[in-house]
Amino acid sequence: MPPPIPATLIPGDGIGPEIMDATLAALEALGAPLRWDMQAAGLQGVKEAGDPLPPKTLDSIRRTRLALKGPLETPSGGGYRSSNVRLREEFNLYANLRPARTLIPGGRFDNIDLVVVRENLEGLYIGHEHYIPIGDDPHAVAMATGVNTRQGSRRVLEFAFEHAIATGRKKVTIVHKANIMKALTGIFLETGQQLYERKYKGRFTLDTVIIDACAMKLVLNPWQFDVLVTTNLFGDILSDLVAGLVGGLGMTPGANIGIDAAIFEAVHGSAPDIAGTGVANPTALLLAAAMMLDHCRLPEMSARLRTAIGDTLNVDKVRTGDVGGHSGTAEFTRALVTRIVNA
Repeated sequence: MPPPIPATLIPGDGIGPEIMDATLAALEALGAPLRWDMQAAGLQGVKEAGDPLPPKTLDSIRRTRLALKGPLETPSGGGYRSSNVRLREEFNLYANLRPARTLIPGGRFDNIDLVVVRENLEGLYIGHEHYIPIGDDPHAVAMATGVNTRQGSRRVLEFAFEHAIATGRKKVTIVHKANIMKALTGIFLETGQQLYERKYKGRFTLDTVIIDACAMKLVLNPWQFDVLVTTNLFGDILSDLVAGLVGGLGMTPGANIGIDAAIFEAVHGSAPDIAGTGVANPTALLLAAAMMLDHCRLPEMSARLRTAIGDTLNVDKVRTGDVGGHSGTAEFTRALVTRIVNA
């Protein structure tokens, strides 16, 4: 039996506790040696501790350096700042890893197997914004500053290149807008090309593409891509586009990996409108847990979990309503656990 692995557990808001219960049931059936420290964040953190990212939660992640997180609610416009962004900054989670693979065949796009690697800490997401007043309008002009550094670009590019090699990928595409934003995204493109020539040439094929052309090509012929690596804002947009190719955010996991910790999550929202109704799809968080098992060097368990998810969806035909089924969260969980136990 593997030694216990301490990990922080953040159920999240809205449907978070429901899909987390499903995920924990699957991990228990696998015999995963994870020792959980449950903490709150987001709206639940505000309710319990008056803070969307309570000190106790941060202390727990500092101690475990590993977390599984459900969706956190972030108010639009006003209110508190995104807990997800704060977590990335707090723990230097510079690489966002978003795989997208077809789980249910026969859709508009089939046999999709893509990975988007997004830089997580720089670009326009640094949040350097301000207004310039004109006359009696205090918000007459809005300005934002984007910052990309050579070091920040290099470390996420190196992460993407190493991930491609470790997982047997054949091609990496750098996505940029260096034809217009020559400095801001030019530094990212230049750093990637130099890194490839110096260290990685011949280990995979390197390609480059402008962001708008990439978006078009992804919906015309997504099979031409393998691994996409890009800056923060472009990665945010493309990772959701790619998720749409395989059925939406309910079918795609995410990982934020960095110097001080690794946090695995469902990337969809908290869906408060369906919270408590028992219809939520736990697949994204289950797949995030599979990524977490890989990170913990438990590949046999992650493979068993992925196989059980696929068999539950396609052999047993147990599916939630968002992917064309009629089952609730509990029924899907029972079918999945049965698959794991009987494998």
